[in-house]
Amino acid sequence: MSIQRTARDARHRLRQDEIIVAARRCFRQHGFHAASMAQLASEAQLSVGQIYRYFTNKDAIIEEIVKRIVDSRVHEMLATSSNVHLCELLAWRQMQNSDDEALMMEVAAEATRNPRIAKMMADADERMFRHACEKASRMHPGFSAERIHASVEIIAVLVDGTSYRRLTPQKASPERLYTLYQHINDLLFKTEES
Repeated sequence: MSIQRTARDARHRLRQDEIIVAARRCFRQHGFHAASMAQLASEAQLSVGQIYRYFTNKDAIIEEIVKRIVDSRVHEMLATSSNVHLCELLAWRQMQNSDDEALMMEVAAEATRNPRIAKMMADADERMFRHACEKASRMHPGFSAERIHASVEIIAVLVDGTSYRRLTPQKASPERLYTLYQHINDLLFKTEES
């Protein structure tokens, strides 16, 4: 690959990154559905035509944002060695990245109106689910695939539900919730002999 092409590719990636940063701000302010390409272009300090050189449409920008969020979540999930940290995150309603959480809620809302976004959500969920199942299988090699899938599905429901519950005041003490989440984790992932 030539030096010129390498430099051009690097500039292209940098400009895409700049557009994504601007799009995240614009989508957080206006929502995916309401944000126009003109608003996004203004936020990025580019023309709409310049944005179309890097992304074919608004859905392609959303798709890239979702991909990056899922990449980050998969990396975080694979970097931890157990679900104990997950119990803390759930009980104290902590989040890795509040902007990512809000953007994923926007994606979920847009998915109710847009079949392409709904497909993106399904694909992102499939990717997260597959990685979580692979990790759980490595940690619990004696568990059947059915048990792994059911356990991961329950964890996914707890995580997704907690994302939405963060919008309301917490009704139980984090300490009590932590104990209950640990019990749930034990129920899902401890072997019968333990």
